[in-house]
Amino acid sequence: MDIATILGIISAFGLVIGSIAMGGSLGAFINVPSIAIVVGGTIGATLIAYPLNEVLGVMGVIKNAFFSKVRAGADMIPLLVDFASKARRDGILALESAIQDVDDIFITRGVQLAVDGQEPEAIEGILQTEIDKVRSRHKKGVDIMTTMGTFSPALGLIGTLIGLVGMLQNMSDPNSIGPQMAVALLTTFYGAIMANLMFNPLASKLRGRSEDEIEVKELALEGILAIAAGDNPRVVEQRLHAFLRPAKRTSQFN
Repeated sequence: MDIATILGIISAFGLVIGSIAMGGSLGAFINVPSIAIVVGGTIGATLIAYPLNEVLGVMGVIKNAFFSKVRAGADMIPLLVDFASKARRDGILALESAIQDVDDIFITRGVQLAVDGQEPEAIEGILQTEIDKVRSRHKKGVDIMTTMGTFSPALGLIGTLIGLVGMLQNMSDPNSIGPQMAVALLTTFYGAIMANLMFNPLASKLRGRSEDEIEVKELALEGILAIAAGDNPRVVEQRLHAFLRPAKRTSQFN
């Protein structure tokens, strides 16, 4: 579970709710018509913009912001260097048994391709296609969240206009002015909350997660290609260290 996401949601919503409670009644900020306009309108507009299966899949995308954990590249380098050493010492076929205990499917598939005798160019083409597809799937989820962050304030503005029209049509009835004004103001409030405390921050978190995962896969690809080419383990380590910040680089050969 991602602690930063949880703490961010608790602190953001907690401070907003706490400020409302200190200034008045929480009940005054609950308006069912306003919620229906913003939530229902945002979902409806998103369904217009994207296919149904992609919108339904957004829940899985949101889950990644809370529970997905990308393996650190620094933890992957020793494994790839060990594979390079084993391949140089015992031959590439010796890696077929070594990959049985590896839980990273991307590395397992890539090394298996090398064991099967595929040329480095063919291995790169296959694995790079997989990386590109992962990037595309992640981008789609980020795009949906960003779109919802764009639609929700717009629906809040529409709700404001609806409330103002209703209020102006009933100026002769003082009792109707308050409820209509509440719809006008609260829809804007709900739209701003949904965009700035939910959709846009989650889109940013997912974008960062995607970039981290792609970078780790590219590191793994570089290592697999070096293993397939029979490079010296020291050279393999130096090539992979290029993906890390200098402070994170530790050598197995010191």
